[in-house]
This record gives sequence, structure tokens and C-alpha cells, in this order.
Amino acid sequence: MSGFFEEIKRRKVYRVAVAYVVVAGGVIQLASAVFPAWELPGWALRLVIVLLLVGFPISLILAWALEVTPHGIRTTPTPPSTPRRRRNIVALLAVGVIVSAAAGFFLLPHASARKIEKSIAVLPFENFSDDKENAFFADGIQDDILTNLAKIGDLKVISRTSVMPYRGKDKNVREIGKTLGVSAILEGSVRKFGNRVRVNVQLINAENDEHIWAEEYDRDLADVFAIQTDLAQKIAKELQAKLSPMEKVRMTRKPTENGEAYLAFVQAHTLQMQLEDLEKLKQAEQLYERALQMDPNFALAAAGFSRTESWIYHTFEPTAQRKEKARTLAERALTLQPDLPEGHIALGFCYYYGDRGYERAMQEFLTAQRGLPNDPEAHLAIGAIQRRQGKWTESSANFEKAAELSPNESWALQNLAFNYQTQRNFDAANKTIDRALKVTPNSFSLWSVKAQLEISEKGTFEVIERGVKALAGKPMSEDMRSHYTAAFVQTLLLQRKYAEALREAEGMNEQLLSRDPEGLLSKFEVVGVAKKMLHDDAGAREAFLKAKGYVEKYLSLAPDEAKRHSRLAAILAWLGEKDAAIAEAKRATELLPESVDAFDGPVATQALGEVYAIVGEYDKALDIADGLLSRPSQLTVALVKINPILDPIRQTPRYVALLKKYGG
Repeated sequence: MSGFFEEIKRRKVYRVAVAYVVVAGGVIQLASAVFPAWELPGWALRLVIVLLLVGFPISLILAWALEVTPHGIRTTPTPPSTPRRRRNIVALLAVGVIVSAAAGFFLLPHASARKIEKSIAVLPFENFSDDKENAFFADGIQDDILTNLAKIGDLKVISRTSVMPYRGKDKNVREIGKTLGVSAILEGSVRKFGNRVRVNVQLINAENDEHIWAEEYDRDLADVFAIQTDLAQKIAKELQAKLSPMEKVRMTRKPTENGEAYLAFVQAHTLQMQLEDLEKLKQAEQLYERALQMDPNFALAAAGFSRTESWIYHTFEPTAQRKEKARTLAERALTLQPDLPEGHIALGFCYYYGDRGYERAMQEFLTAQRGLPNDPEAHLAIGAIQRRQGKWTESSANFEKAAELSPNESWALQNLAFNYQTQRNFDAANKTIDRALKVTPNSFSLWSVKAQLEISEKGTFEVIERGVKALAGKPMSEDMRSHYTAAFVQTLLLQRKYAEALREAEGMNEQLLSRDPEGLLSKFEVVGVAKKMLHDDAGAREAFLKAKGYVEKYLSLAPDEAKRHSRLAAILAWLGEKDAAIAEAKRATELLPESVDAFDGPVATQALGEVYAIVGEYDKALDIADGLLSRPSQLTVALVKINPILDPIRQTPRYVALLKKYGG
């Protein structure tokens, strides 16, 4: 071996080995710092390390065989070949391979564990407290950590609603990471006993299911916000996400000093997520009220309360009192904390739902988005306004971003499908709805949209007919069956199955429908149309008069709602009150002009065209159809062809020319 080492020294292999190690170490350090900034995938650093390790024995062999001289690179002079010399080369190669393997053993796991991709999901925390009521407290810890992380613009954070389905289930971290599109998972548990709280958390590499680190906090209840802030900062550091000075300030701010107010807020926030359940939303109202009574300076509670009021106003009860309350609460939140992103979101919804003040709403949502870059609702709201402004590409991009941040929800994808439908891009619309159905395969609303797309594109009813067969005999709640029947009878009218539509509509539960101001109106409108088409004029008039009473009451609750004026206009048209019907339909277009709203504006215009058709003004109806077919709207040639109110003019030259113009 002494001869082997003398030969290594003579050939200057030592120098090359040391130089290679120094340079390779520098390359690895540089790559570790630069690759995350370039957002390169995790395997890129590992590839660099592997290539450097493979290159080490190769560099030793080259150093053995070659030397650098003033006259250039030449072969190292070699004594006469002997078995020993050949064994020296083999030994040198073995040394290089062993050193590379040893270095790889230490370097590669470290590179694998480093989180280059800055994305995370915070799973629901387990409640280990003896008192099961503290489940809300565990939810609050998780939610606040998630909210703090969502404030970091350099980080992708999955929404709360998309991680809640994993509560209480066996967790396959790799599968969750793949489904949610994140590189790290945070899971934990909370135990509350008296005024003490113990929080255990662990950050896991979603690519290989390896633990990155774990922490345990045993603190006074008053320190719970400090725990959340500390965790968010440590996670950001581990994922190499940069924090701006403002983000650091927002992280350290306590939402309230009152523990009971905080618990009431957490419960309200959870109930607020039940968007289609009015009773749950009203429970959330009471809890927000309680939180603000215990801490009048609780700005975050005021913002959440305002958003709940705006949603109830928009969806269930559009009263002036509720609208004003939403505005007052949003302004209160921003008075208490002017830079509160949630406060700006709340005020944005006041402008959006309450006033249709799209420009002012947009400014509020953009301000909120800067403070909460990972909030999918901000992207949804911005996308919704952009499409009303006719900015379809920008709107679709925001809906896609919202879907990315909330991959277990279908709201964003459903809105994206509406964008494509309005632009008559049915291929993209159907693909988008299919994506949404993979997330929520049993969603009634998504299947309704899919059926609507088929009818709009082709004028056929295969999806709805398959749905009828699939749901036959299956248990459904009364509310769900009512929604299902209301949608189904509309398609029966388009199919001209008037007797069947009449039978279904008359069988609808009036007591159940009375919960919704629009429910009884829809029932008697269908009954009236079906009887009219079956030449039962007296029966039709009786039904339309009932519908008129309901729609007038419906309109009195929200006299500035364009849709409600359109509904009244249609009923008046069927009753033969031509001038009043046209005046109401025009009023709807004045309240919601296309110049202000490129998404819902055409719906009001289409309703005016249908009123013209019902009262026999066919040329005016076709003028409107011609205009709508030439620009983004929900009207299609297929819908023109199957609409029963146009039956009297199917063979006229004007009608035939219109279809020919648009490929029908």
C-alpha cells in the first residue's frame, strides 16, 4: 500500500481530490440557496448531488492518468506496467466509489428532506381534551395557523374547506399531498385542561412521508396566539418562504384578548361555511353577536359577521335592514383595524352584493388579496367581477387560481364552467364540470349544470334523463327533491311534455315551497305554462294570477332586483297584459344593463326578448336573439330551436335566416 500512496502523491491525485471536494461543496451550497428562489422542483438538487458524486471517482482516474503542464495536458509518465500498477488503478477507483457512496449517504437524505416547493396543507387538528366541546378550540388553533400562513405571499396554502374532509380519517400523507398539490403537510393535536393548553404538531414531507420536524407547546391559554405565530414563522422558514415586514407584523397581531369571545368566533366561523343552510347561518349570526358583546374591539369577528349578513342578503333575504347591517359591521371592522384584509373582503361584498358597485368592490378585494394572497374567496370575487366587466380571460385565470387553492371544492370550477358556457366554449365547459364532478361526484348543482350545458349546446336531454333513472327510488330529503323537481319540470316544458310537467308541478309540496319566496311562484308559473300549451286557458289564467300574487310579493322584498322584474314581466305577458309586461322587462334591463354587467345583463335582455315572443312581437324577439347570439351570452342556437314560445314562427323566412346565420 505504501507504493500505492506514493504513486497517488506523485500523480497529484490528492490535490485534485481536495479541489474537487471544495468546488463540489460550493456548488451544492449555491444550488441549495438558488434553486428554491427559482422554484425548481425538489428532485433538481438531488440530481446535482448525484452528478457530483458520480464525477468524483471519474476525476480521480483522470488525475491519475493525466497531468497539467506549461505545455498543456499530457499523459502522466508511467513506470513499466506490472500487476501491482494495475491493482493501484483498481484500488484508486474503489476508494473514489466508497468516498462518493459515503458522501451520498449523508447528502441525499438531507436534500430529500429539504422542502424546495413552498406549498402546504394544514390538516384538522385532533381534539384530545376530555371536554369534547373543545373541538371548536382545536379548530380555532388550526384555522389561525392556516390564516397566518395564508398571509405569506411566497407560500401556497390550501384553503380550510379543502382540508376539512380529512378530519378523523386515516391519513395517507403522500396521497393527500398529491390530491391537494402540496409538498408539505402539517398535522397536530390539541389538549386543553383548565387554563393550560398543549399543542403537538409535526411537519411532514408529502413526497416521501418523512418527518421534517415536530414541536410541542405547553403554555397558558393566554399564550395560544403566540403558539400560532411561532408555528407559522417556523413553517415559513423551513419551506424557505420569504416574509415581508408587513407579513411579520400581521402574524404577531392578536385578534382578541378575550378567550370566550375567541371561542364564540371560532364556532361562528365554522357554521358560516354552511352556505346553503339558512338555519346554520343564523346560528353563526348569534355567535358573532356574542363574540362582539364580549369584545367590542374584535375586528375579525365584525368582519366575519358582515360577510355572513351579505351572504344571507344575497341568497335568502335581500332586505334593506340586512344590507345596512352588513355595511355597518364591515366599516366597524376597518375602523378598528384599517389594514385588516378580512375587513376589506367584507366591505367588498357589501359593494358587490348590496350595491352592484363593481369598481369599488374590486378595489376592496384587491386590497384584501394583497394581505391574504392565499385566500381563494378573494380570487373568486375578483374573477366574478372581471366577468361582469367582460374580462373573460382574466376572470377565468382567477377562478383557476381559486380552484388550485381549494382543490376539494367545486365552486370555482362551477363558476369557470359558466364563463366558458357564456362564451359558448362547450368543450372547455364540459371538461371543467367533469373536473368538478371528480371532486364532488354527487353534487346535484353540478349535474344540473352538466344537463344545462347539454341542452344549451345540443338541445338534447340525455343527462337529465339519465339523472331521473339514477335517482328513481333513492332516498332524498324533501328540500333536495323539491329542488330536483323544480329543475326537472323546466326541461319537460322544453321537451313539450306538458302533461307530465303539469303532473310533476302540481305534485310539488306547497308547504315546503313556501319557505322560499320564489318557490310557489315557480310552481304556479309552470302550471300556467303547461295548461296554456294544453289549451286550458281558464286553468292557465287561474295559475298565472296566483303566480302574479307571489311574484309581486317577491318583488316587494327587493324592488331593485332585475331578475324579479323579469319574472313579473313574464307572468304579465302570459296574462295578456302586453304593455305592462314590456315595461317591467325593460325596467329589468335598465336596472341591469349589459354595459354594466356583461354576465347577468344579457340574461335580462334575453328575458325581454322572451316577453316580446309571448305577446306576439316576434320581429323584436328575433332582433334581440340576433344580438345575443353575436356576443357572449347564455343564449344559443339550440335554445332558440327548442323554445316552445317560438313555435308559431318556425317556418318564417326571418326565423330560418337567423338560424342559418349562426350555423343552425
